[in-house]
Amino acid sequence: MRKIKAEIIKYSKMLNSRKLSALRSGNISVRYKEGFLITPSGKKYSSLKTKDIVFVSLEGKFDNKKGIPSSEWQFHQDIYKNKKEAEAIVHAHSTNATAVSTHKRGIPSFHYMVAMAGGQDIKCAKYATFGTRDLSKNILKALKGRKACLIANHGQIAFEENLPKAFELAEEVENISLQYITSLKLGKPKILSKNEMKKVLSKAKNYKKDNS
Repeated sequence: MRKIKAEIIKYSKMLNSRKLSALRSGNISVRYKEGFLITPSGKKYSSLKTKDIVFVSLEGKFDNKKGIPSSEWQFHQDIYKNKKEAEAIVHAHSTNATAVSTHKRGIPSFHYMVAMAGGQDIKCAKYATFGTRDLSKNILKALKGRKACLIANHGQIAFEENLPKAFELAEEVENISLQYITSLKLGKPKILSKNEMKKVLSKAKNYKKDNS
């Protein structure tokens, strides 16, 4: 458990250093036994210690005496319960993904790299107050057939088979969001066809076989 907690702290600090989230915003978790380990509520990542990382069961139970989990632990819980392939989750308030989300719009197939999120586009979950079950339901809907999505007026979320890959996917979403915003400055971008995206998704299955 200590090793997993140390990895969570490492990538939490990277949320700051890679400018995916400032100070204490966003959250990270890793599936562990019959639940998950998650960053705590309200603490700056720069000061995190292993004792601060909180275990939450898949039933949503945790020991208050051992720390309070992120206020958004509910959507982590629901993703782990509904996405058996999810082993780690990164939620960030990254600048460009958040900017796109404030328009309550997803990212279409203007670039084939949207396939890295698992589908022909990147959906945007409907807005709901943070830390609520309504938000969790909206996120699950946007993640149908996908590993990442935007969250309206909020940010983005990504999951993968391990934490390094989940973090990399969050970076991919932020980068593609920046490219989308840039393309819109030149006008309406040309969208790749569904047939082309099917080809891309097929090839994407063999893309990135390791963590390098």
